[in-house]
Order: sequence, then structure tokens, then C-alpha cells
Amino acid sequence: TPSIKMIVKLILLSATIPLLATAFSTSSPSLQSLLSTHQSEIASLKQLATSLTTDESILPQNDVFYLRYLIDDTYTNPQQREDALKSNVQWRMNEGSSIVKAAHQAIRLATSTPDKKWDNAPVAEAAPGASTINTYITPSQCITTTLSPKTNDLVYCIRAGKINDVSLMSQVSIDQMVDFFLYCKEVNAMVADMRSLQSDSVIQVITCNDLSGVKLIGGSKEFRSSLSLASKKANELYPALNGRTLLLNLPKLLGALVKLFTPLFPEKVRERLRFVSDGPLGKDSVGDLTEVLDGGVGREEFVKGVADLAYGE
Repeated sequence: TPSIKMIVKLILLSATIPLLATAFSTSSPSLQSLLSTHQSEIASLKQLATSLTTDESILPQNDVFYLRYLIDDTYTNPQQREDALKSNVQWRMNEGSSIVKAAHQAIRLATSTPDKKWDNAPVAEAAPGASTINTYITPSQCITTTLSPKTNDLVYCIRAGKINDVSLMSQVSIDQMVDFFLYCKEVNAMVADMRSLQSDSVIQVITCNDLSGVKLIGGSKEFRSSLSLASKKANELYPALNGRTLLLNLPKLLGALVKLFTPLFPEKVRERLRFVSDGPLGKDSVGDLTEVLDGGVGREEFVKGVADLAYGE
């Protein structure tokens, strides 16, 4: 299981995620008003992207993808935005091509059911290294759901302490794990952009890192490297996508370290993170992450708890 070194690294990585100015509110400007306000700038960014490739299997067509570059306040000038977009498109054309194409096809299948309900099977099956990785990372340990009916935001939950990372990394490479995590991020980003249009709001992804079961010594350094590399790359590829990161069920020692060091973090870093010793994925209240999906026995309490932490002061 992950070590304290990995946990601290993940905290620091989470703190670097770019955020919207309105990231911590359940109310935000209408998406249509933002698209209208930035219409000419979006058109300019799309023109830049299509000057590199017109391949629709890798190049996002949704205007929300381009809007996120404009509402992400980590870019201080237009040139930075353009350089970031170019880098993203070049990744999609080259090393990220198979990841993006697989995600696009999987989402098409997941949303083509007769009853119009989401079918996650094609998404799970299309993930890089799925035949091996999916036996270790299952819905019991990793899920994405929504905060409906509180908000339209997505919530990505992972219980890293429940993953047998040593055994997993004996069967896959670091590069394969990085591709797997980036595929998951691409799927979440695409769904967030699709549902943004449907809900007339800029949807973000809130992350719940459930640390129950985490041991502070040991674990796979290769798995830690995979998480680190994937997080760094995802921060480059998906501007203005992430909401708060919630670190739940902190081990006692880590909780003590958090209390000691959190006051030393810059204010913006502190604002992006929430540390909770128990929380909406409490060890005694949620035995399996599938319990917080729609219709699950822990759903109502989970939605309320996450919303309070994600949008509260």
C-alpha cells in the first residue's frame, strides 16, 4: 500500500491543480453566457488547434474544452494559453493518440444504450491494460459519480489503500499505469464537457482520496511514480477541470503532520484541499465505494458530506 512519502507527494500535486475563480461555489455563471462572452477567443483557439490537425477522433469538438483555457487563471497571457493548447494537441496527435481514441469510442458506446442510461462496461474494457489492471482496480476501490441532486459536478473517488499495488506493478509497467490513469482523466474530462452543455454550467471534477487502509511504510515505488507522472501530465492537459481535493480518513500520524504543516502552506494551497479524519467515506459507514453510486445505501449521506467539504468555507 502507498507510503507516507507518496501521500505527501499526492497532497503537494493536488495543491498545484489550477482552479476556476468560482470553483468552490454551488452557483456559477451560466455556461451559455461564458461561451457568448468568449466566443471570439474560443474561435481563435479552435482555429489554432485545427491548424495542427483536423482529426476529429483526437481533437475535441466541444467548445467547453476551449473555454476552460480561457477561464483558467493560471495562464497570465494569451501566449501561455496558446502554448498549452498546442502542447495538448501535439500530445493527442502522438503519444496520447491511442488513449484519446479509446476514450472517445468508449464514451460513444457508453451513451448509446437503448434506455439512454450510462453503460460503464465499454469504458472499463477499453482502458489501457484493462485485462490486468481491472482485476486490481475495481469499482470497490475507484469510481466516478455525480453530486446530483446537490450540483452537476463529478466526483472521482479512490481508495488507494485497498489496491494491492505491489502485485499490480509486478504485472504492468509504469508507462502502462500512467496511460491507464490518463485514460480515466480523459473520460472524466469528456463527460464533464458533455454534461456542462446539458446543464448550462461549467462542471468540475472533485477528487476524494480515501486513505483508509493506507500503511505509512512500504508499497510499490513504481505505483507511486505512476501516480506522480500521471498527475503532473493531467495538470498540463486539463485546465480548469478540477475542484477541491478531499483527503479523507487520515491515519493518525498523517493527521498530526497535516495539522503541523498545513498552516505553512500558502493560502491558495490551503483553499484547494480539505483534510478530514473521517468524512463522507467513513470506514464504518461506507464499506464499498459502490454504496455511494445512484441507488446505493450510502448515497444520500455521501452527497451531503462531499458537497459540504467541496463548497464550504
